[in-house]
Amino acid sequence: MRITRWLRGLVPVVGVVLLASCGLQSGGSVPLPVGPGSIRPVPELDGVAVTVGSKDFTEANIHGYLIEFALTAAGANVRDLTNIQGSNSLRDAQLLGQVDIAYDYTGTGWINYLGNETPEPDERRQFELVRDADLAQHNMVWTAMAPMNNTYALVTSRRTAEETGVRTLSDYAALIARDPAAAATCVGTEFNVRQDGYPGMARKYGIDVPKVQKQIVQDALVYQATADANQCRFGSVAATDGRIPALDLVLLVDDRGFFPKYNAAVVMHRDFAEAHPRVAEIMAPISARLTNEVITELNRQVDIEGREPADVARDWMVAEGLVTVG
Repeated sequence: MRITRWLRGLVPVVGVVLLASCGLQSGGSVPLPVGPGSIRPVPELDGVAVTVGSKDFTEANIHGYLIEFALTAAGANVRDLTNIQGSNSLRDAQLLGQVDIAYDYTGTGWINYLGNETPEPDERRQFELVRDADLAQHNMVWTAMAPMNNTYALVTSRRTAEETGVRTLSDYAALIARDPAAAATCVGTEFNVRQDGYPGMARKYGIDVPKVQKQIVQDALVYQATADANQCRFGSVAATDGRIPALDLVLLVDDRGFFPKYNAAVVMHRDFAEAHPRVAEIMAPISARLTNEVITELNRQVDIEGREPADVARDWMVAEGLVTVG
C-alpha cells in the first residue's frame, strides 16, 4: 500500500520537475468516488476543470484530498496533482497556473514567499497580513483559514526530557552551551535551511550553531529517531503530526515566541478565485472544522495505522456529513 501511494505521487513530482521546459499538462484522477452530502452540486461549477495540488507530506496530502472531494461533490471536474515535492515547487506551480487551488500555511507565506523576517504573533492578524500582501504582490488569494496551527517545533522523548530537564527552547539552548553531545539533534532538510527553521531559531535563542551536533535526515525519520534517543535526542517536527502523541514525544515550549503561526488556509490565483467565487464558500466550513486535534488524529491514522491519506480524508468528510460515498 505504501508503494501504491508512492507511485501515485511520482507523476506529479516529475511533472513539477519538468515545469520549466514543457509545463504540467494534467494530473491524475481523484482516487475515490464521492457524492453530495451537505456539499451540494453547484451549477456554476458543473464540469469546470480544477487542478488541486498539495505538498509531499501526510498532512498536505490529506488537505489536498479534502479539496478534491469537496469540489467533486460540488460537480467540478477535478484533477489530482497532490504530493508535489517542497513548498517552493507547489508555490511555483500555483503562480504559473498549473495548480488552481491548494492549502498552504500562513507562516510559510509570510516568511518564505513574502520574505519577511518577523512573524506576527496573533494568528488572525498573521493571516490578514499574508492575505493582503500576497494579493497585492502576486495576485494570490488566501481564504478559509483553519484554526489548526501546524507550526514548527522541537521535540524530545519523555525520558530525555526527564533526564535533562529540558522543557523549553531556552533550556535546549542552555544544554547545547554546556554539553553539546547531550543535545544531539535531528533536523529535516527544509527546517535546516529555512529562516523560519533552525537558522532563525538559533539566532533568536543565541545558539552557537557550530557547537550543535546536528544530523540532517528525512522529515519522516526524525520522529522515531528522537523517540529512540540513540541517533538524536531532539528533533524538528510539525506540531500537528500524529506521531508526536503516538510515540509519547514532548513538544518543547517556544518560550521566546520565535516560530510563526502556521494556520492552514486555502490559496488560489486571483483569476481562478474571481471566476469561481463559490469555491471559497464550499471550503470555508471544511476549514472551520480543522482543529489541531482533528488534523493530528487524521495524520495519526496515516502515519501510525498505515492508512491511505485519501481514505482517511474521505472517511472524515463522510463522518462529518459533507459528502457521501459515491
